[in-house]
Amino acid sequence: MSAVTTDTTPRRSTGNRTLHKGQQTRATILDAALGLASHMGLEGLSIGALAEVTGMSKSGVFAHFGSREELQISVIREYHTKFEEEVFFPALREPRGLPRLRALFENWVRRVSKELDSGCIYISGAVEFDDRPGPVRDALAAMVLAWHNALARAIRLAADAGQLRSDVDAAQILFEMHGLILVLHHDARFLRLPNAIDRARKGFDRILANYALPTSPRAAAGEAATASSAAPAARKRR
Repeated sequence: MSAVTTDTTPRRSTGNRTLHKGQQTRATILDAALGLASHMGLEGLSIGALAEVTGMSKSGVFAHFGSREELQISVIREYHTKFEEEVFFPALREPRGLPRLRALFENWVRRVSKELDSGCIYISGAVEFDDRPGPVRDALAAMVLAWHNALARAIRLAADAGQLRSDVDAAQILFEMHGLILVLHHDARFLRLPNAIDRARKGFDRILANYALPTSPRAAAGEAATASSAAPAARKRR
């Protein structure tokens, strides 16, 4: 019994070390792939380009992903993970209702504003794969729909909390919110308009004002908090 234990323990330890090293290498490749995709699009990804960027052999990169399609899907999932960490999870610290919905939108705006020199894979990927059925398109659509479902839930919770009209159309609000993000991305990234972020925020305030209950003290408090936080920035711009 002890002989078996002595014989197998080193091999198990070596296997763990090998697995850990393999995971690190895969993470390094994936990080490089995410950077390439942000600037060149998912279609710009290739095993050869990654091999050149990471200093690895093509066979070494291929061993971790197997195909270009698997690489693209892995990049989409990695992007979604980082998006959740930066946009979704921080907003969950806010109370349910308008505070959380505002945080979700504000975090989304900030994320887009940081991607102006690279690009949003959700947006660029939709352009690349909108008419190309297949596993890559399916993976991308699934990630975007997961985000949309989270936003729709936050909208419904705001209605349940009495901060939005009970008959509110969550899908319509979501449509308008996403529209603001798309216009923000276009005007800030393509047209380089300096006031695009401010306009997106104002547009969101108008959306909430349109659907909020006029007599809701909590909705009024949310509007007051937004105005208060925006005032210092406005004074700086004068």
